[in-house]
Amino acid sequence: MKKVSVGEAAAHFGVSKEAIHNRIRRGSLEVVMENGVKMILLDASKSVASRSKRNSSAKTSQNDERYYKLLQEQNEKLQSRVDTLENETRSLRDQKELMLIEERKKIEQIYKEKDEQLKNILSTLSSQFMLSSPEAKEVETVEVVEIEEEIKKSKPISLKKYLKTMKLSDKKMQKIEKKFKKLAKNDNRITIIGKKYYIDLDKYDYSDLF
Repeated sequence: MKKVSVGEAAAHFGVSKEAIHNRIRRGSLEVVMENGVKMILLDASKSVASRSKRNSSAKTSQNDERYYKLLQEQNEKLQSRVDTLENETRSLRDQKELMLIEERKKIEQIYKEKDEQLKNILSTLSSQFMLSSPEAKEVETVEVVEIEEEIKKSKPISLKKYLKTMKLSDKKMQKIEKKFKKLAKNDNRITIIGKKYYIDLDKYDYSDLF
């Protein structure tokens, strides 16, 4: 056992003298009187254990602080990753919407083109039906004078009828018909109905083909 004064005990425990007196009154510290002075009895082993406990407590506190700091850093990293993923998800969603809009436009364009093609087919069939009717057959048998009257009225007329009015040789007429046949598919001046070619002298100039 070690004997120390009240002041030394206070310094040893890191408390005030009043706190030492309180411990003496509670009986938590042993006291002896020497020459009328209170001397505190300290157990060296308990003192070492106490210091060890304080050191252990301080070390634990430091470890706890490091642990909480690590948790905070991990939380910040996770939050940053979440923000990045949310931004990527938003970007992908926007790209998907743009792709859907583009695809819809393409589909609408395809249907529009199909509608135009269908209209052209129906128009061609209708014209062919009209030309194959009895009235149309009568037109094919009219005299050259009547054909010339149609030309004056700027009506579309078959190439064959028009060539009759030009009084060309059979060889020349065949040559012109070959030209029309060659260019018909790419020349919008020429209308094809069935196997016949039609021209509109009021709208177009055919001087390069005759």
